[in-house]
Amino acid sequence: MTDRKRSSQPRVVRTYEFPTKPEKQTLGQYLYNSQDGKILGRTATGWGQLMLFYAAFYTVLAALFAICMQGLLVTLNHEYPKWQLEQSIIGSSPGVSFRPMPEDVEQVASIQYVAANKTDVAVWTNLINEFLEPYVDRTKLPAGTEQVICDFNTPPPAGKVCSFDVSKLGTCTAEQNFGYNRSAPCFFVKLNRIYDWVPEYYDVDELPEEMPNDLINYIKDLSEQDRKQVWVSCQELGSAGNKTDHEINYAPSRGFPSYYYPYRNQQGYLSPLVAVQFLRPPTKTPFNIECRVWAKNILYRGGTRDRRGSLQFTMRID
Repeated sequence: MTDRKRSSQPRVVRTYEFPTKPEKQTLGQYLYNSQDGKILGRTATGWGQLMLFYAAFYTVLAALFAICMQGLLVTLNHEYPKWQLEQSIIGSSPGVSFRPMPEDVEQVASIQYVAANKTDVAVWTNLINEFLEPYVDRTKLPAGTEQVICDFNTPPPAGKVCSFDVSKLGTCTAEQNFGYNRSAPCFFVKLNRIYDWVPEYYDVDELPEEMPNDLINYIKDLSEQDRKQVWVSCQELGSAGNKTDHEINYAPSRGFPSYYYPYRNQQGYLSPLVAVQFLRPPTKTPFNIECRVWAKNILYRGGTRDRRGSLQFTMRID
């Protein structure tokens, strides 16, 4: 009985449909399929929805970016930095730099050339001429710049800047190739700009003990008013037994005069310079030079790493 019931039940036959391989499309059919109206695989409605989505997405993204930028610009001032002196990352002790700087980044801290090679000499003199161009040609300054002749008794009036007289650079001039063809090259020392920074000058009775004697004597020979400068001294680095007392010229003076400070982003402001020239430097061998600036509120740290208030570089004349 049981067997008959089982045999009378209909049998279920399961069939399986295997996926068919899609028909290959030609390039023309992919670009436009006339059967289903698809363009590049999408219908016109699909393309419209996709473009509408991305248009809305990038509009919102651009609006958020504009809001962020506007919020940032509101906090900035084009005339002076928001964070100044001790509150800024730069701090209140300016760095020191020199020119000419070599174009080769691997020789950032060196001046090397062959004095008898006119091409070598031209490379360095051209770098200096490019650097001094705004000092020499006032048309290179921003329109509306008003430069005046200043001295210790005549600071610049409001809205005007002190000019730097390149005619007082002594032998460090373009006409004399800045001394490079005579194996007595000039280089120019400058202080990096810090907004609203004012030097604190040394009085004669408080000159540091480590200050070079020739600079101390130079300062003592000046009038009290002319002593308001950030002083510059350069020397050869090395052990006491290997160091040589070099004859060095500084022009137009041995410091940066007080009437150039403070720097307040004046239009056409040019940093004062000190031209330094070793008159008889050694040849055929490299020698290291350190230049230091002196003011009561300039910190000093020597060395090639994390130095402050000084600069170091190597000079080699062949």
